[in-house]
Amino acid sequence: MFCHIAEYKRLNVMSLSLRMQSVGLALEELLVTAQKQGCLTVGIYESAKLLNVDPDSVVLCVLAADDENDVALQIHFTLLQSFCCDSGITILRVSGFQRLQRLLGAVDANRNQEEHRDLHCMLVTNPQAEHCRLQEVGTYCQESRRLDQWVPELVLQER
Repeated sequence: MFCHIAEYKRLNVMSLSLRMQSVGLALEELLVTAQKQGCLTVGIYESAKLLNVDPDSVVLCVLAADDENDVALQIHFTLLQSFCCDSGITILRVSGFQRLQRLLGAVDANRNQEEHRDLHCMLVTNPQAEHCRLQEVGTYCQESRRLDQWVPELVLQER
């Protein structure tokens, strides 16, 4: 009996790990597609402006940070989370900041090489075509909230 329970737990952990990898890939694809379509707002300040002007256009808020000790960033996150929650916007916290930088091209060609884009907050607005990856990420967030994880979290894997 004990062996069956241990095996069930091991399979459950493996299943969860595969699920998180799948959702991580879906999120990466969604962010790259949204960026190409012009449906990605990047930066805490830019995101706050968009949320103030047109919150109904936002379908996903991604908050990215590897350093939980950055107090100022955590305060910004708390305010953004509160606003998104009140507006019915899906929120996802992500670690793997360097992966995001490589994925989304953290240095803009129009800026100095020293000035990196602020990828700590990203808003996905209504994509022209309803992206299937948006649904996968949204489902993951809903399932996480059902398991009492108020703000779902995801770790992006380095490749």
